[in-house]
Amino acid sequence: MAITASMVKELRELTGAGMMDCKKALTETNGDMDAAVEVLKKSGAAKAEKKAARIAAEGIAKVAIDGNTAVVVEVNSETDFVAKNAIFQEFVQAVADKALTVDTEKAGDGEDVVSILDMKADLDDKILKIGEKISIRRFEKVTADVVASYIHGGGRIGVLVAGNGASDDAAKEALTNIAMQIAAMNPQYISRDEISADELAKMKEITIDSALNDPFSLPKPVLSKLIEKAVASVWSAEDVAIYEEKKSNMNFLPNFLSKEAKAQLAEIACADKEEISGNKIFSGLVEGRISKQMKEICLLDQVYVKAEDGKQTVAAYLKSVNPALKIAKFVRFEVGEGMEKKNEDFAAEVAKQMNV
Repeated sequence: MAITASMVKELRELTGAGMMDCKKALTETNGDMDAAVEVLKKSGAAKAEKKAARIAAEGIAKVAIDGNTAVVVEVNSETDFVAKNAIFQEFVQAVADKALTVDTEKAGDGEDVVSILDMKADLDDKILKIGEKISIRRFEKVTADVVASYIHGGGRIGVLVAGNGASDDAAKEALTNIAMQIAAMNPQYISRDEISADELAKMKEITIDSALNDPFSLPKPVLSKLIEKAVASVWSAEDVAIYEEKKSNMNFLPNFLSKEAKAQLAEIACADKEEISGNKIFSGLVEGRISKQMKEICLLDQVYVKAEDGKQTVAAYLKSVNPALKIAKFVRFEVGEGMEKKNEDFAAEVAKQMNV
């Protein structure tokens, strides 16, 4: 049977497949449109299988909300170009809408998210139409008295915030503002109360070790004792001479000492860890640095990004809106975080093609 252009056009409109794939499928099925559709579906599944090993670390995040329940999903593509494709974006929204209806609250890396959502056929169909690997990476739901969302950068970051204690328009606006805060400042916890004793101990240990390995950041009484030991035991005559010359202005001393001298000073500090850790001045420095970290990683301790005085915390902002409103949970998805990304060198690729 002769395959006409109108037949190819019809099959292409039905499936979204490429023109040559449509013509090949129609030829194979002797013009049977339904059979050609099946051939293309099978072909799409095969192509999806072949693409499985390829890296898909681009993509977008989208959200879906129904009343007081919201979900955020991340769907990946191989290229940023495809992530902007209308077909891809519609598919990601369909994934979000489906995720909102399933019983599972959370699914992600290492889990068969596609099976949980029962969307393998839909996924294979989109791979066939778009022509590159697509993967449904993860989703997470929140439910509370009030929920809000924020999508940043066209889907590069997706945020959900759930709150209890109020559900009016003011509460929803406040949570939307806080969702923007989370997108920008990337907190790890809602408050300090979420940080376990083990995590705090680890944070303190890291802070102490970091301070000891940077001895010129230590309180002057502690630093002076360390330098005395270095001068008496390990520093070279050249570094001792530099110290004697520059000690009147200790802020500039590190610029003149040798790398070896600075490394030796750090070694002495680490060796004296137990003694230095018991120093009240040093303990104050450590607590101050930990407190600063808390203000960075705990949402309620962060300075509210829209604070007019530049000082108001998120906790204070929430209280000013409604003292009863409390953050119950937040979710922040940043596309591709923690994934290996394809290293593309456009110039090298062009050069390779020209040498073929």
